[in-house]
Amino acid sequence: MSKRINRILLVVSMLLVTSLTQAQERLISGIVTTFDSIALVDAEIENRSTKEIVYSDSLGRFQIMSEPGDKLRFKAQGFFNEKAKLEENTKYVAVNLRMKPGPKNREYAIGYATVSDRDKLNALSSMNNEDADFSQYSNIYDLIKGRFAGVQVKNGEIIIRGVNSINSSSAALIVVDGVPVDGSALNSIPPVQVKSINVIKDGSAAIYGARGGNGVVIIETRRGND
Repeated sequence: MSKRINRILLVVSMLLVTSLTQAQERLISGIVTTFDSIALVDAEIENRSTKEIVYSDSLGRFQIMSEPGDKLRFKAQGFFNEKAKLEENTKYVAVNLRMKPGPKNREYAIGYATVSDRDKLNALSSMNNEDADFSQYSNIYDLIKGRFAGVQVKNGEIIIRGVNSINSSSAALIVVDGVPVDGSALNSIPPVQVKSINVIKDGSAAIYGARGGNGVVIIETRRGND
């Protein structure tokens, strides 16, 4: 009789463990982009714990099963890998992959149809501290107007030629480390601290909406071990 009770208790315990495990699993949604607004297609998302792999769709979106504490790895041809750790309350993950330097990686992104809108990528000029010595410039304004064709600096504003203004101002939107800032904020950033600069002419079609109608200047600064 005792053996039978023990078997019943064992089965119940296994069912409880299974139930708790399933309760912890949940479906995580997310999006993979580059340059803050361009969706990446067929980017690989791997759950490092379960080894499950899914791919982003034509809008950069994905869904994957996970548990708290799992880590996701994001990969795409021509881009640096990124990782994201899932916390207890994580339901949505937005990852922005950085393109590797050099024109060949831009060709990879277009040739492998990784970018959802090649016109946006072609409307973008990119430069990082591996392409040029940023320390030779006294300020970011000189760096931008000295290295990007068709970009001017007037009265402390960055003007991108070839972009029709839909606002009262012709100044481009400036985004530093993902945060829109006033042009005066660039005075406090030494060029040597800049990691990359990207100029997007087709700003009105990006996530910035009307604010990016005059184009967008995206600046990434050095962090930690960069």
